[in-house]
Amino acid sequence: MNERPAKHGLYGVPLQGGAEYGVPPALDLPPGPEADTVPPPAGSPDSERSPADPWLEPLELGDNNHKGDFGEQFVRALATAANLNVSDSRDRLGIDWELTYPGRGGTRKFPQIQAQVKCWNRPEQAGAEWRYRLSVHNYNLLSGRDYYSPRFLFLVVVPRNADEWIEATHDGLLLRYAAYWACFHDRDPVDKPGDDRLTVSVPKANLLTTETLHNLFGAEFRAMLGVS
Repeated sequence: MNERPAKHGLYGVPLQGGAEYGVPPALDLPPGPEADTVPPPAGSPDSERSPADPWLEPLELGDNNHKGDFGEQFVRALATAANLNVSDSRDRLGIDWELTYPGRGGTRKFPQIQAQVKCWNRPEQAGAEWRYRLSVHNYNLLSGRDYYSPRFLFLVVVPRNADEWIEATHDGLLLRYAAYWACFHDRDPVDKPGDDRLTVSVPKANLLTTETLHNLFGAEFRAMLGVS
């Protein structure tokens, strides 16, 4: 009986065992010391390091940068839920977000508003209003009528403890506490040094929701600027 010719693998090395069917033989090697040192696959639960690992520095929560980012994303979430276009203006002119209605740009059916966002974790309550200390520089970038688009102060009020700003459960994502709006186009800019501060009133009745966001595009705010 003729013997079947041996099949060869890469570089002419004869295949053995089940290799004639294209299946390499299994290697049954005893466990060595290096078996426990092989890192787990990326993305596996064992590959995720806990915050207690020494190479991870503790994150500081609740500083000004953290508050500012959270406040801006709070407003962005509301605007996105309201189906508005949202873009940032890099805050070069006292504006964090530009909100526009979806539509044809440059027309009356494409109104735009602009918002300066402040996040506040030490609110001072005064009856029906929030009393917020705003820099004169930022106030002057919101007040007066020298603008084509209405400008608003969006005040995001959060708990003092940053761990309470957000709560994620299977039932939903809860952001605390709420955002409020104020408009100062009916007031004149203040002739004081820009780093001075003044107290502005933000009515608690001006709760920012998806519905009130739509209302801020109303003609009455453009009329304050003399823009039809």
